[in-house]
This record gives sequence, structure tokens and C-alpha cells, in this order.
Amino acid sequence: MTRILLLSDTHSHIDDSILKYVKMADEVWHAGDIGDITVTDTIKALKPLKAVYGNIDNHVARAEFPENNRFFCEGVDVWITHIGGYPNKYNPRVKEEITKNPPKLFICGHSHILKVMWDKKLNLLHMNPGACGKHGFHKVRTMLRFVIDGNDIKDLEIIELSN
Repeated sequence: MTRILLLSDTHSHIDDSILKYVKMADEVWHAGDIGDITVTDTIKALKPLKAVYGNIDNHVARAEFPENNRFFCEGVDVWITHIGGYPNKYNPRVKEEITKNPPKLFICGHSHILKVMWDKKLNLLHMNPGACGKHGFHKVRTMLRFVIDGNDIKDLEIIELSN
């Protein structure tokens, strides 16, 4: 059983309200737009981190993190990318690959809109944790946490942070 904290769009912001949940997780996954690399350095000092760079990230983040991160967490095939779209509206950059070889869990960020939905056609779960940074149009800062237990994704929880 692996407890995951999923966040995105920190835009150089990290604070105690985020770190409180980092400390409770087994792993932290960041879906891009990290901003200042001290955000990921702070997380990595506490927990294992899997991340991708986003469209605002500079050469430092791009040198450390890939554009796409595909891996297995226990029995779950996971694909994280920053700009990925969502079911029936996947970004052209990922559409062919996701259709040809869909993961079980597809994660992206970018929109600052929290969204979790099932893609019946590709038989995958799509997650976007919204944005937990303070830069952007979002009114509520959000993250997701969930458990991967073997082949199961369960105990999904939305975390709302105060501004």
C-alpha cells in the first residue's frame, strides 16, 4: 500500500499547509509548473518525489525532471505529464500514445482546475489535482491524495488549502 500526495502548479510556492500533507504521504507526485526548484528540493528532503516539468519551468527544472514520467506504482501503470488534456479532449502531443497504449492512471496539471474522471473508452482514470500554488486564476488551492494498493486506486481525497 502506497499513500500518494498529488500536486501541481506550485509556481514557486511551498508552505507549511502543503508540507503537512507531504509528511503524511509515502510518495509525492508533482504534475508540473514547479517554478523555483527549491519547491521540489524541499519535498525531496522529506519524501520520495516523482515529477514532470511544466510550461513555466526553466532549464534547471527541465534538466532534473522529464516532460513525461511513466512508471509503475505497485501494479498501477501511471503516466504524469503537465499538459495532457482530459478524456475526449486529450492534448495532441499525447493523444496518439495514450490511445495506442493507455496507462491505468493518467495525471496532468496546467489547467488549475481539479478534475477526476473515468475514461470509459480507454479504461483509465484521469486526475488533475488543480493548483496548490498562489499564482493563477484559481480561487481555491487544491491537491489530491489517494492510496495505491496492488492494482487498486482507492481512498481518493480532495485537499483544499486556505489562501
